Amino acid sequence: MTKTQKGAVIGTGGGAAMGAVIGRAAGNTALGTIIGAAVGGTAGVLIGKKMDKQAEEIKKEVPTAKVERVGEGIEVEFDSKVLFDFNQSGLKEASKTSLNDLVTILKKYPDTNIEIQGHTDNVGSDSYNEALSSRRANAVMIYLIDRGIASNRLTPKPMGEQHPKYSNETEEGRAQNRRVEFLITANEKMKADAKKEATGSN
Repeated sequence: MTKTQKGAVIGTGGGAAMGAVIGRAAGNTALGTIIGAAVGGTAGVLIGKKMDKQAEEIKKEVPTAKVERVGEGIEVEFDSKVLFDFNQSGLKEASKTSLNDLVTILKKYPDTNIEIQGHTDNVGSDSYNEALSSRRANAVMIYLIDRGIASNRLTPKPMGEQHPKYSNETEEGRAQNRRVEFLITANEKMKADAKKEATGSN
């Protein structure tokens, strides 16, 4: 989907059900999650502006991550080899610098929720990959909590091999599918504040 199409969907739809449908249609679980959390209208535009600023900071401070603004949220993707050794779920020492930089920015924007998705390639059994993706998502979540991110902002989500973003037919594609994605969306406070600002109420 193009940015224009994404914008049109968010402008005319919204709601978890619409987000789930669009996410499946696009083959992009991140898009579905972020659209499902959207509020739309003027409030959504105000949220988007805040997300623009946060996304730019992440791009600048965390060069090892791919950052994309989607609707009213942000998708931050880490190649698993940045965070983990092959077939392991313990964080690499070198990866902690990148996560620490991300933590610094997440603390500046406390009114957001973060879903942490673990993804794998299709090598190995479904059940093994599901378990590995779960361990990786939880390892990242625990690291963020230990660095001061409130646990109620974080949701780990094991995706296993079920949602490849790249081709599993090549080693390069499989390597890219071994990834962790952070989906950043407005929490209820940010949504309420944006709605108040949109209507001009105090």
